[in-house]
Amino acid sequence: MRAIISRAESFCSRFGLRVPILLAPMAGACPPALSIAVASAGGLGAGGMLMMQPEEIIAWANQVRAGSNGAFQLNTWIPDPAPRRDPDHEARVRAFLEQWGPAVPPEAAEVTLPDFAAQCDAMLAAGPRIVSSIMGLYPPPFVAQLKVRGIAWFATATTVAEARAAAAAGADVIVAQGAEAGGHRGAFEAADAERRQVGLFALLPAVVDAVQVPVVATGGIADGRGIAAALALGASAAQVGTGFLRCPEAKTHAAWADALARTAPEDTVVSRAFSGRAGRAIATTYVRAALADDAPAPAPYPIQRGLTGAMRVAGQKEGDLQRMQAWAGQSAALAKAEPAATLVQHLWDDALAILS
Repeated sequence: MRAIISRAESFCSRFGLRVPILLAPMAGACPPALSIAVASAGGLGAGGMLMMQPEEIIAWANQVRAGSNGAFQLNTWIPDPAPRRDPDHEARVRAFLEQWGPAVPPEAAEVTLPDFAAQCDAMLAAGPRIVSSIMGLYPPPFVAQLKVRGIAWFATATTVAEARAAAAAGADVIVAQGAEAGGHRGAFEAADAERRQVGLFALLPAVVDAVQVPVVATGGIADGRGIAAALALGASAAQVGTGFLRCPEAKTHAAWADALARTAPEDTVVSRAFSGRAGRAIATTYVRAALADDAPAPAPYPIQRGLTGAMRVAGQKEGDLQRMQAWAGQSAALAKAEPAATLVQHLWDDALAILS
């Protein structure tokens, strides 16, 4: 067991941590207060920058630095190719969604995402210790700029092949994302996200054996047992997402947070119902209806995200979980409603007790 602890300690020393626990960079669910609490407790804070403009990225990083001396990662998606448009199909999706919220105008499909290159420039300017990726690999010129600045690149992979590709592209750490993870699947190809769902306990040791860089485990880890198991399987650290959503600093909507406590593993499902990209969420009434045989297939990302926007906003305002985008990993019920710093300490103490 000493070798396991030494591996984790080496990882922590390299990246300025006291405990090998990382907050998952959940877009829209990582307010600065949560990262400040996790980083101040010795873990790694995180920001999901997907929908942030450059000035918002800089402001987020500055706020976290003002509240903590701890380390954090900044994350964004590698863009997919432009989606193919099908106005007739989009009309069928709009008609379906009107059962769940306000009328959806055709222009809701006209989604403009933040400029990826500008986001990359902003992340460099923010100067975090770590920049992470999901849905693919950063372009070589950006990787070169990371290297020059001494910023580590953590690359999310959902298969062994993706992990090998990321390591070959210069990733400093591989984040092995098991299919148990809540939120969006990190597959490089959108079509693979649903058909290639590898559980963490199969994926993790295979990735550890396939690459020569440290590996972080994520997906379905929400207590000390999961952290201990991940480290025993060769991980250098564990990344936790859903497990932090009930912490007060996460500011998760009460309906969503309360639902996590009663969500069994089988009560979650992977679908494209919210954004057009596959993600794991609570199997609400809307999600089950969207998966039914008579429902129109979701539009591609980000069109589906735009079309579901009115429904999601209405669900939030009315506290109606059935229409909310309630992401959840399969270990959601293990999430604790306690301060994030306390949770970090409990997670590590429990993991150490098992490993010792």
